[in-house]
Amino acid sequence: MSRRLPDLLIEPVVRMALAEDLGRAGDITAQACIPAGSRMHAVFAARRPGVLAGVDCVRLALLAMDPGATVVARLADGDAFAAGAVLVEAEADARAFLAAERTALNLLGRLCGIATLTRTYVEAVAGTDARIADTRKTTPGLRALEKHAVACGGGVNHRFGLDDAILIKDNHVALCGGVGEAIRRARATAGHLVKIEVEVDGLAQLDEALAERPDVIMLDNFSLEMLREAVARASGSPFGRPVLEASGGVSLETVRAISETGVDVISVGALTHSAAALDIGLDVA
Repeated sequence: MSRRLPDLLIEPVVRMALAEDLGRAGDITAQACIPAGSRMHAVFAARRPGVLAGVDCVRLALLAMDPGATVVARLADGDAFAAGAVLVEAEADARAFLAAERTALNLLGRLCGIATLTRTYVEAVAGTDARIADTRKTTPGLRALEKHAVACGGGVNHRFGLDDAILIKDNHVALCGGVGEAIRRARATAGHLVKIEVEVDGLAQLDEALAERPDVIMLDNFSLEMLREAVARASGSPFGRPVLEASGGVSLETVRAISETGVDVISVGALTHSAAALDIGLDVA
């Protein structure tokens, strides 16, 4: 399924990146070597297979430098592609095209890398009920784009920031004096649309949390045996079963076994903090 972000969310990132690259005098190489008014026709082509994310970054980067540019996406965000696939075809003023090239490639490669890694995790847990989620371990300033890339890869988004859900973590628990007290304080102030999640680090804390009926319980750094026991306790709880999220040190080598314990969500910081940029090149056509 193709996905889009509003241009309004992408444009500030693209313009900031272009301004950083253009510096104080613009692209002095293109100005020196390329005659004014020259046109350039080129394609953004994949050097490796992957999943597309960030195609609108390319369009907006080129249009920012040349409002008359023609940009045609050959695939949509969320589409898988093979090595050699043409992702975007464009024509623009040559100087403008060359000035936008690196910004467009940097963002496209970064986001495709996240989408591709996410798809690998999603495929690793196929056939189970677990969903792969991201975290807030994103590049500062790029969160909306990177979480969009996770969704393009088939993952689901965790909270976007500190203001869209209550997530009680270990330091909150320590300062409140316990899991139960922390949940009770949160419940007393949360609006009716705000979900409450609490992180627990053991089965005793799990039992304490279950009694307070949070919406989600994060099982932090649980062993596989502990995860299975946590699922059993939550499923048999007289207080009802919350969503169970496994978190902490998840890798491609461990994610399948984690998913088979019966947890509902597996959050993976590596989707955004450790994804390698996908190799994409710009070829003059």
